Order: sequence, then C-alpha cells, then structure tokens
Amino acid sequence: MKKNLISVLILALLVVNLVLTAILTITILPETKKSNELINQVCSAINLELKSGEGTDASTVPIDDIETYDIPDSMTINLKRGDDGKDHYAVLTVSLSLNKGDPDYETYQPTLDTKQSLIKNEINTIVAEYTYDQIRDNQQQVQDAILKDLQKLFDSDFIVSVGFSSATYQ
Repeated sequence: MKKNLISVLILALLVVNLVLTAILTITILPETKKSNELINQVCSAINLELKSGEGTDASTVPIDDIETYDIPDSMTINLKRGDDGKDHYAVLTVSLSLNKGDPDYETYQPTLDTKQSLIKNEINTIVAEYTYDQIRDNQQQVQDAILKDLQKLFDSDFIVSVGFSSATYQ
C-alpha cells in the first residue's frame, strides 16, 4: 500500500511540475518575442548591422576564396622623424588579399588597376605616420591600419589583409 501511495504522490508531483513548466513557457515566450522585435527596431533605427564582429579577417576566409593583388611598383615613403632626428624612409612592395566570396568582389576587383593611385595614396598616408622604430617593431600594426583604411575607402570588406612582400627600412 505504501509503495502505491508513493507512486501516486510522485505522479501527482510530476503532473504539477509539467503544468507549471507549460504555464511558465506560455507566459515568457511572447515577452521574449516582443523584446527581440524591439531590439531589431532599435538596431535598424540606428543603422546597426546584426552581424557580430567588424570586418572580415583573412583567417576566417577559406584559402580557395583568397586572391592576391600585387601593387606593381615598390613604394618609397618618407617616415615620420623619430627621436634620433634623422630622416628615414621605407621601401615597400604591397600586396592585397581579396575575398572572392564577398559580394563586392565582382564590383571592385576589376577597378583596382584604375584605383591604384588612390590605394597608393592611402598606403603612403598611413605609413608616413610612423617613425622608423615604430614601423620596424610593429609592422603588423601598420598593415592592420592600412587594411582598415582601405576597407573604409572602398566601404567594403572584400580586402581581407594587407601584406608587404618586401619591406626595407632605412
């Protein structure tokens, strides 16, 4: 008799638990949907993208989708005067890695040759902000700054990385 009474008690508690879970789900789900809609409206009002992260990194793009574009001529750029007071310069050969899977690739890739002077100007402007010691010690930081500036210039993430195929600092 005791076993039967305990079984009935457990069954009753199970049914109560199931009913309370159903009530909780029914009351919370509509509020969650309303909150999600509100967040979407706020994001669209301030023109935010709902994707996480900023830009596309070359490490997230499959190697088959990356095409390199080499800027044909090496660039000689005067560097910012450092603590030593001497004039220094950098001789760089720059290559861009392009994401062939990006929607803007088809639009901008054919125009890279015609926009070469704009690209060189952006590279020149960024590199000239660094001293000899800064560019020698933080080459990746310079490449990241150039990448960010070129993505801003094209208003697109189809350029995923900037590399120096040769770099000489004097």
